[in-house]
Amino acid sequence: MEHTALFATYPSIRDRVVVVTGGASGIGEAIVEAFSKQKARVAFLDIQDEAAEQLCKRLTLQGATTPVYHRCDLTDIGALQNTLQTILGRFRTVDVLVNNAGNDTRHRVEEVTSGYWDEAIAINLKHQFFMTQAVIPAMQKAQRGSIINMSSIGWAIPSTNQVVYVTAKAGIVGLTRTLSHELGADNIRVNCIMPGAILTERQQRLWVTEEYKAEILKNQALKRMILPEEVARLVLFLAADDSSAITNQSYVIDAGWV
Repeated sequence: MEHTALFATYPSIRDRVVVVTGGASGIGEAIVEAFSKQKARVAFLDIQDEAAEQLCKRLTLQGATTPVYHRCDLTDIGALQNTLQTILGRFRTVDVLVNNAGNDTRHRVEEVTSGYWDEAIAINLKHQFFMTQAVIPAMQKAQRGSIINMSSIGWAIPSTNQVVYVTAKAGIVGLTRTLSHELGADNIRVNCIMPGAILTERQQRLWVTEEYKAEILKNQALKRMILPEEVARLVLFLAADDSSAITNQSYVIDAGWV
C-alpha cells in the first residue's frame, strides 16, 4: 500500500513534448498520467483504442493536460516512422522519448519457433531502436533530449519461461549504453529502467497468483508490491533537467530483488 505523500513537481517538464510507447495501460498508462499531470505535452502510441480513449477522458476530467493518442502497431516500422512524423508535424519537436512498450508472454524453450522469436524481438526490442532513430534529428536540432528505455530485472535474476523476452530486455541495456555515447555530444541523454515485479492490471490478471506473490515478496528486501506510478516517478526524474548529468545508466526499481 502506497504512503500518502506529496511527490515532486518538475518545472523543466512543463510544456515539454513527451512520446510514450505502449501508453494505454500498465506502466505506460502511469507514465502518460504522470507527465500529463506535470503539464507536459504528451503523445502516446498503442493499439488498445478503448483503454487509450478512457485514459484521455480521465486525465482531462482530472485537469491534467490531455494527451494525444496515436494508434500504431510498433512492429510495423513504417507505421512507427509515419506516426512519429505526424507527432513532429503537430509539436515540432520531441524532448522526451519513453520506449515502454513490451510483451512478457510466458514461453518454454522448446515452444519457440523462428517466427515467434522474430515476433517477440520485434515487440520487445526492435521498435526501441527505430523509435530512437526517428527522434534523433529533432533532438539534435534542439541540442537536448532524454531517451528512457524500459528493460527489466528479468535478465539479471535471471527469469525463466520467457527466454526471448529476457534476451530482448538484456539487449535494451546494451542499446542504452551504446546510444548514450553515440548521442551524448548533442546533449541527448539515454538511460534505462529495469523494473521488477510491478503490480499492473495485466500482471494481476495473468500471472500474480498467491504463490507467485509469496515468491516475489520472499526475494524482495521490501515486503510489499511495487505500483506502476512508482516506476513513473523514476521516469519523470530521468526526463527532467534535475538529472541533466545522468546518462548511460540502468536504474533498478525492484524493492531490492536484484
